[in-house]
Amino acid sequence: MIDKKYKETVHTDTNLYEYTTVTHDENKVRIYMLKNGLKVFLAQNFDAPRIQTFIPVRTGSNNDPADNTGLAHYLEHMMFKGTFKIGTQDWKKEKELIDQISELYEAHKAEQDAEKKKEIYKKIDQISQEASQYAIANEYDKAISSLGASGTNAHTWFDETVYKNNIPNNELEKWLKIEKERFSEIVLRLFHTELESVYEEFNRAQDNDSRLVNYELMDALFPTHPNGQQTTLGKPEHLKNPSMEAIHKYFDEYYVPNNYAMVLVGDFDFDETIQLIDQYFGTIPYRELPKKTPVIEKPITEIVTKTVKSPTTPRVQMAWRTDSYGTREAMLADIVANILSNRGEAGLLDLHINQTQKMLWAQAFSVGLKQYGYFSIVAVPKETQTLDEAKEMVLEEIELIKKGDFPDWMLPAIINDFKLQRMKGLETAEGLATTLYDTYIKGRTWEQELNEMDEYSSFTKEDVMNFALTFFKNNYVVVYKEKGINDKLVRVENPGITPVKLNRDAQSEFLQEILADQPEDIKPEFIDYQKEIATDHVQGKRLSFVKNNYNDIAQVHFIFPFGSDNDRDLGISTQFLQYLGTHKFSPEDLKKEFFKIGVSNDFKTTNNQLLITLSGLEENIEKGIGLLQHWMYEVKPDQEIYTQFVGTILENREAVKKDKNRIMTALTTYTKLGHTSRFLDVISKEELESSKAEVFTDRMKNLFKYPYQIFFYGKDFENFKGYIGKYTEAESLQIPAPKLYPEPATGGSVFFINYDMVQMEMSKAGKGNPVNPSNFGKVNVFNEYFGRGLSSIVFQEIRESKSLAYSAYVSYSANSELYHPDYVTTYIGTQPDKLMIAVDTMNDLMNELPEVPTQFENAKNAALKQIASTRVTRTNIFFNTLRLEKLNISHDFRKDIYEQIQVLKFEDIKQFYQTDIKPVHFNTAIIGKKENLNMEAVSKMGTFTEVSLQDIFGH
Repeated sequence: MIDKKYKETVHTDTNLYEYTTVTHDENKVRIYMLKNGLKVFLAQNFDAPRIQTFIPVRTGSNNDPADNTGLAHYLEHMMFKGTFKIGTQDWKKEKELIDQISELYEAHKAEQDAEKKKEIYKKIDQISQEASQYAIANEYDKAISSLGASGTNAHTWFDETVYKNNIPNNELEKWLKIEKERFSEIVLRLFHTELESVYEEFNRAQDNDSRLVNYELMDALFPTHPNGQQTTLGKPEHLKNPSMEAIHKYFDEYYVPNNYAMVLVGDFDFDETIQLIDQYFGTIPYRELPKKTPVIEKPITEIVTKTVKSPTTPRVQMAWRTDSYGTREAMLADIVANILSNRGEAGLLDLHINQTQKMLWAQAFSVGLKQYGYFSIVAVPKETQTLDEAKEMVLEEIELIKKGDFPDWMLPAIINDFKLQRMKGLETAEGLATTLYDTYIKGRTWEQELNEMDEYSSFTKEDVMNFALTFFKNNYVVVYKEKGINDKLVRVENPGITPVKLNRDAQSEFLQEILADQPEDIKPEFIDYQKEIATDHVQGKRLSFVKNNYNDIAQVHFIFPFGSDNDRDLGISTQFLQYLGTHKFSPEDLKKEFFKIGVSNDFKTTNNQLLITLSGLEENIEKGIGLLQHWMYEVKPDQEIYTQFVGTILENREAVKKDKNRIMTALTTYTKLGHTSRFLDVISKEELESSKAEVFTDRMKNLFKYPYQIFFYGKDFENFKGYIGKYTEAESLQIPAPKLYPEPATGGSVFFINYDMVQMEMSKAGKGNPVNPSNFGKVNVFNEYFGRGLSSIVFQEIRESKSLAYSAYVSYSANSELYHPDYVTTYIGTQPDKLMIAVDTMNDLMNELPEVPTQFENAKNAALKQIASTRVTRTNIFFNTLRLEKLNISHDFRKDIYEQIQVLKFEDIKQFYQTDIKPVHFNTAIIGKKENLNMEAVSKMGTFTEVSLQDIFGH
């Protein structure tokens, strides 16, 4: 029996509210239970005058009715549509029409004749058009953004639906007023347009083969449990035949205060906050939850095989079902996953397969759910290997665990890493709040969560071996993801939705009250970088220091002011280093040494910078620096390993050319920068194969002879200065001159890649004027007002009014370096028969900037409140200065942006639009199935070119 360090204690505050804390809890979390069953988690964090809020509801897709799958997720979407107070101009008239629409949906669901269903849908569309004249689109988002909220979103999963906002602390009461209204009742307005958007989200999922593999995996792991039988997005036939009555019933049953929690972490007073929460949410009545009969799965007693086909690289995924999160079995499965794959890349799969390049890649992980969970391994074979060979290779590693054939130091190192990651995770408001809501969803106590690390520490090597012997048998699911045509894709026609009215200028009485209630402003605080960053020099190297006021984790960054523009092959040299050892340590032993001391290393190469980072407990950072420099100075070239490395690179190059997302990224870059961009300037297959290992290792050996600076984030700068001199040497090499890459004009070209997918994706890129920091305030408000966010003009018109796409945006991106151009980009992802309508709509919007005064003021005020309540902390203090240097700015430029936005008028945005956006000419990138492409419409956009994968990847 483990002696528990963390124990619950009960207290009463000054207003006689009873709450629970846990002894030795450094975050001093308070947990309250209101009379109606609402659980409230409060914790203070004074990083900024803001509050991270989550409202986790203990229900998700697992509670969907069997004939209405996807309902919980769809309800989540509808929770943003308002109530009978939010989002309406005349609720009485609107309600009559919504009731008619609800009745029609029930008739539509019951009707079996396809033509009659279409007629009913036309009637739904007609009445929805009529109802929309009373609706106000996105008014919830307008209300919440008026507070200066950020991160407004929600998600649905198996057993959870979580609503998220980060708000300024002076807006707490208004936030509670808005959320109380939202959680008191639901109005299913603008229903059929949002339903179509959800269907577009389903289409996106069809084009994501990771989801497709996961669906098959879960179906086999859980043949009777909702974990495997009800996906979050639902079945297409259910999405196309919804029931508004079923959604209302679900809301009434599960959205009750005894089935959700309030999680707030931030800058507030405990006693005042719980009073406010009780004032608003304490009046919502308690309601008994539906009785649920637990679904108990029979043990898996054989190997269950599934196959999925798609255009991407083949891989195999295996999974064993586990007990629920927090159980002994689930914890041991988690430990085994980390013995195989861990953050230090010192696991058995890391060292025996990835490090030795026996396969392209393999990784183990575990997932703990409220009921059950699973342990899984993904393996990506080389082209010369079969999926079964990959499967056998990872099974061999599991056999080693059964025999105890892993080092004794590994288990304590894994537990220490767990503790380190827990420490990092709980130091931010969002990290702590996320852990708290997850604890609530899984039905665990905060005491259990805090004692978890000690439980992990109690496991012995013998426990792990015994677990592996009994757990890993021929009782698993294996999914073979083969390269081929997915014949299970569901393709549907555009239902022909009549655009609904948005009523952008209208405001409900509720929103007017919210806007009229103005709390005392939060005063912005701008940082004095010279005051916050301590500096010194050693061996001619600039040292910078920012104090870590939160925990004992330290970081040291070696910052080299050159990158791939100066040396094309710098990045590939740092990659090759990962596979090499020294005369003292093998490659595998080096990984182990870093993991033993709990220090991680990271190399990041950009076009103009190389950043080497070490992170771990401050007491071990010097050891990490010594180990890093021994590795780099003494790296041992190995031609055999290099040959394997080249083979891995070439296979990975082929793999990315099968991945839709990577293809779209490359196509967009090609569309923007053309065939002479730095992204196409890659080392060729011939040069790779003919090179010697020493060409790359010599770069690493000489790296510290170049100019660089050092940034230390920790507690003790004096101690760091005392030893860092031992690890520095005088500069003896000069930085090579950078290669200059053109930034060509855009306009009049359409580049297309043929790919078998359900949706069609289109992105436009246009070269703008050279970056001008004095425009940054305008850029901020323009993006908020016009192009991005739930209440932006583009989102409202394309998604809310016409239901043409799940994702659509316009973004003005200011360049991060002086003398380089800004870019305007647009994106639409939708089914092919909607694409050209969406394009025309986007063009209409961009031809003349729509003027909506209330929306502009909302975007402006939201931007001001976000800046005023944001604080620059931790490593951002230093890295902000590096970013500003590229713009020749040495002070906190947020002050300039804030002052510009304060006096900004719509005419200023309009003028900015006329001079910096409207004149921009665009190139267009399109990916999709060629047979679905409307060539007549595409030809109007410019000269059409079907490009090859080699064109856009450079290999």
